[in-house]
Amino acid sequence: MKLVVHDLLRARHIEAFKKITGEQFVISDEESLTHYAHDETEDLHYMPEVVIKPRTTEEISAILKICNAEKIPVTPRGAGTGLSGGALPHLGGVLLSTERMNSILEIDERNLQVITEPGVITEVLQNAVKEKKLFYPPDPSSRGSCFIGGNIAENSGGPKAVKYGVVKDYVLNLEMVLPNGEIIWTGANVLKNATGYNLTQLIVGSEGTLGIVSKIVLKLIPLPKHDLLMLVPFYSAENACAAVGAIFRAGYTPSALEFMERDALDWVSKFVESSTIKIEDNVQAHLLIEVDGNNEEVLVQDMEGIATIAQEFDCGEILFADNAQQKAELWKLRRRVGEAVKSNSIYKEEDTVVPRAELPVLLRGVKEIGKKYGFHSVCYGHAGDGNLHVNIIKGNLTDEQWSGSLKDGIREIFALVKKLGGTISGEHGIGLVQKEYMDIVFNTSQLRLMKEIKKLFDPNNILNAGKIFDV
Repeated sequence: MKLVVHDLLRARHIEAFKKITGEQFVISDEESLTHYAHDETEDLHYMPEVVIKPRTTEEISAILKICNAEKIPVTPRGAGTGLSGGALPHLGGVLLSTERMNSILEIDERNLQVITEPGVITEVLQNAVKEKKLFYPPDPSSRGSCFIGGNIAENSGGPKAVKYGVVKDYVLNLEMVLPNGEIIWTGANVLKNATGYNLTQLIVGSEGTLGIVSKIVLKLIPLPKHDLLMLVPFYSAENACAAVGAIFRAGYTPSALEFMERDALDWVSKFVESSTIKIEDNVQAHLLIEVDGNNEEVLVQDMEGIATIAQEFDCGEILFADNAQQKAELWKLRRRVGEAVKSNSIYKEEDTVVPRAELPVLLRGVKEIGKKYGFHSVCYGHAGDGNLHVNIIKGNLTDEQWSGSLKDGIREIFALVKKLGGTISGEHGIGLVQKEYMDIVFNTSQLRLMKEIKKLFDPNNILNAGKIFDV
């Protein structure tokens, strides 16, 4: 069932919402609504009709019961750091923010688990468990501002995914509110579960289209005692990509292996006013490589072995981070590349992922497609797991090219990704901006199954409708 976009909210709805959460947490003034009209996706803006900030699962339930009965669109929102438009209220209606649900409920040291609400900032949770010598590895570049709930919705990854996996590998159980207001748990707080369909993993990565997560049980692991970091310059970007597969084939498993094209590192160095790295004129790309573990001597040997492999691919002088401050500076450069690119130009970011050995072919193809359609791209990403972020810069493209023929170029990039055995999003999700390309990676039967799952959970199509695909 499709929703008609118009002013669906009436005074009686607003009053009902205020009785649920308290008047101060139902917001409808234009200035406040404007803040919630965008996330970090390109330059898109869609105004909600009202923003509601519940504090409890029961409040979410009561809100959804009203919206489901009245067929009012609901857009769930975490911190608004998404890059695919998942938190954009493009149908108006209610924007439901989880920002007040920001408590870590329990750190279970006996079972290596944490129970948290969705509005907890990822880095806050990481630091809280770190104090107890525990480790929650998924760490998106926006970890200092993004919410755990948003990470669940997008199945986020980040640099540590290459060794430790993504969010789905740490989610044991979820409390969620269905679109009709019913509250359920999706699984159990156990490491193994072969009891029926795996609803937990269905919800992870579902982009807030099937329910609103209100409590999260995450697996933790012991915190590694040591980590070493190095930055390796390459005279060819394709060689940098080729070195990635060689490192793994040699038996090494870095805890992070990040790729940055020359422009990416150059732009971010200027953006954060850092002089840490002096880029030689003929250097075209860098790999940022980290290893971690409990035996520092073994880690040193690993770094030496990795450096030897890198030298086989025509690399320059390797920078080994000598201390915690230098490590932090290098990681700051990597984590803020996206902001630096955005500050330079309007851009579109494509979140491609292929088997890691195919990275050189993907990078070469992206550049060739760019020449064909007249666009410049800045590429970086999590090379260790084949995840390349392709940032297409508007630059001198006309508005007609930007909104028209560029889509054909993006479609060619995604077709290449599919041909190489990959897919069109590794961690950013599909949301609003990538849904027109879903036919590249899924046939009609696959899309039909997904749409039927959506209808089963949300027959009135109120929850984040029009994201991933149209129903």
